[in-house]
Amino acid sequence: MDLRRFVAALPFLLLPPAARADDAVLALWVQLGPNGVAEARAVASGETCPVITVDGRQTRMQLRAAKDPDFDVTLCSASLPAHAGSASVSGLRLPMPVAEPRRILVIGDTGCRIKGFITQACNDPSKWPFPQIAAEAAAAKPDLVIHVGDYLYRETACPPGNSGCAGSPSGDNWESWAADFFYPAAPLLAAAPWVVVRGNHEDCERAGPGWLRLLGPMPFDAEAACRAHLPPYSVPLGAMNLVVVDDSDAPDTSVDNNLLPEYRADFAALSAIAPKPLWLVMHRPIWGAVQGPLDFAVGGNRTLIASLDPEQLSPVSLILSGHIHWTEFLNYGDGLPPQIVAGEGGDNLDEAPADLSGLNLSGRHVESGLSVPGFGFLLLTKAGDGWTIEVHGKDGAVERTCAFAGGRIDCAPARDAK
Repeated sequence: MDLRRFVAALPFLLLPPAARADDAVLALWVQLGPNGVAEARAVASGETCPVITVDGRQTRMQLRAAKDPDFDVTLCSASLPAHAGSASVSGLRLPMPVAEPRRILVIGDTGCRIKGFITQACNDPSKWPFPQIAAEAAAAKPDLVIHVGDYLYRETACPPGNSGCAGSPSGDNWESWAADFFYPAAPLLAAAPWVVVRGNHEDCERAGPGWLRLLGPMPFDAEAACRAHLPPYSVPLGAMNLVVVDDSDAPDTSVDNNLLPEYRADFAALSAIAPKPLWLVMHRPIWGAVQGPLDFAVGGNRTLIASLDPEQLSPVSLILSGHIHWTEFLNYGDGLPPQIVAGEGGDNLDEAPADLSGLNLSGRHVESGLSVPGFGFLLLTKAGDGWTIEVHGKDGAVERTCAFAGGRIDCAPARDAK
């Protein structure tokens, strides 16, 4: 069986025989939303929602979104009680939230790019390894998965005669979401609850309506216009709180003055939204590095920078982002929190210098930092007062180890440099 057919069949292979029916559950996951409320979601092929069993008690899931011409599936949801011990849907066990996760997996920018004549070979596991990465990430047994955004890259049809992406769906519809995210992500969706961040590929001009329907943290209204910006929210994780900011529509290379008020309000809210320490999670990094012309490293989101008073980041101890298709660790100094960029989940890779120390990123000096090339994911494991960070390659192997403690990130030498 080739990869494309295997990925398409994967959710059905995961179902017990009794559940493989006309009303099959095509996707199933748990996500943490505002205030850490855990919600089970299911995509069903039929018209009705499946039954969820929580600690032995059965109820029917609630309708979140009915079928329409682009999404010929039924989306259902059910809030999970805070102290629930177990839950399942159609015989499939749901991953239960952990009050204080000690193994946090970070991944982003996972889709396969097809846009005009920019085509990624979605049918070639070496060119689009997200299905392999998701399986390896699930085997790492995380307590929580943070996806830092950009799920759907199949924007246009595969060009005729291109065997690398032949047969791929395209556009903001269920078939594309299933192929680019839900089917390959199935093992990881089953492994742990998720925090889902909106990426720029999920803005309203791209796959925003589908993201708001399937993964959005707020109730979905099919009659409402696409919401271009969502307010920040917090997810309590024991002694630490995540704060999720939607920066999907913030231009990188220009300042959009119309957006400054909303981002100024978002940054101003950080001091009151939850007790510190905070981990700020947003798709676009405020300051991140990419290889520019003549091998000069450039970076920095001009809209976010124009919106930010750096003092507003004082409650934040760590920033997690994606958007740049590489792995980066940056210490800025001046009392600012360090930055992790984890956009290595499957889309065509970018490039950045191996040594990021001393860079000037739109006026922000990088005190120390480095990048790690290649596809993969990050696993953060609690270690005393800090965290150990493992950079895993697409085959699951650990390629670099770093430590986050005392307000900075320090990395051991690369394995081949020892």
